[in-house]
Amino acid sequence: KAVNLFEKNAAPILHLSGMDVTVVRTDYEGQAKRLMELMESTDVIIIAGGDGTVQELHANVNLLSLCVQAAFSKIPIGFIPLGKTCNLSHTLYPESTSQVQHITNAALAILKGETVPLDVLQIKGEKEQPVFAVSGLRWGAYRDAGVKVSNYWYLGPLKTQAAHLFSTFKEWPQKHRAALMYLGPTERPPEEPEGTCRPHFLVRLYRRIRSCCFPPKEACEEVAPEDWEELNLSTIELSIATQNRQLDLTRTEDFMNICIETDNLSKQQFVQRGSRKMSDPHMCPEGSQHIQASRCILQLPEGTEGSFGIDNEEYEAMPVEVKLLPRKLQFFCDPRVREQMLQAAEE
Repeated sequence: KAVNLFEKNAAPILHLSGMDVTVVRTDYEGQAKRLMELMESTDVIIIAGGDGTVQELHANVNLLSLCVQAAFSKIPIGFIPLGKTCNLSHTLYPESTSQVQHITNAALAILKGETVPLDVLQIKGEKEQPVFAVSGLRWGAYRDAGVKVSNYWYLGPLKTQAAHLFSTFKEWPQKHRAALMYLGPTERPPEEPEGTCRPHFLVRLYRRIRSCCFPPKEACEEVAPEDWEELNLSTIELSIATQNRQLDLTRTEDFMNICIETDNLSKQQFVQRGSRKMSDPHMCPEGSQHIQASRCILQLPEGTEGSFGIDNEEYEAMPVEVKLLPRKLQFFCDPRVREQMLQAAEE
């Protein structure tokens, strides 16, 4: 279905504009080499799918991890919403009455060339390669119930309430305990000058080969112990989110939002709030503890089970370090949305 939506509604607009479009499906072996070759000589990356497509892993390829590499992070990215969950599209494009209109608005926005900088979260476990997210990480009861909503399709409009209600039968209250260390916001550096020409393809290729063969030594990022804040938490759900959902292009500090929701609520409150969480997963309800941080370390008790939701993709729950990469990627957006952001900042 997603392929048909793209070919009928987005592809014709891109081809008629004169763009030389190469389509790559994220589902075959040897894809890492193919994507690398294409990205070396491309001027625009267009990701068509749902939120999970941005995060998706196929043949050991993480699309977002490729994009954040230094050699590719300056390439503007277009996002065409084709999936059921497209939270990112609400940031980039105006609300539409139909999916077809939403898709065509996205394709036209790419052609208009307006971009906004989006933050990225780098999420690294003790042994795993880092995972990157443009929305955030969720761990808790609302996420666990939300992934089971489709199992109750036969209940129609009541399926969301049913999934959250039935999840309370297993255990209540559903407490998630962890230790959290974090650093506060950082001052936003000056904007990089615009209008610089992209290096020639051979220069980019040379830099890419050099970075692969002789990776730069990472600068020491040790932080004095007294700079870290520490707390032990017990929550029904923890979320770590970027500010991409509500962009402020004029903000002077960079930070991610950590929301620690109270675990002291009734089953009825849980079910009611769960319905709102389906449309705004990273909402931070009244009564929650809200923290602004540039970096954090989440330590889970030994034997902790369950899963994280990272940009709507499921990962095993484990101790992780989350680091904010501010303004890491440039995404195309509708000029009207960008203008609204600037007007809101002035007010």
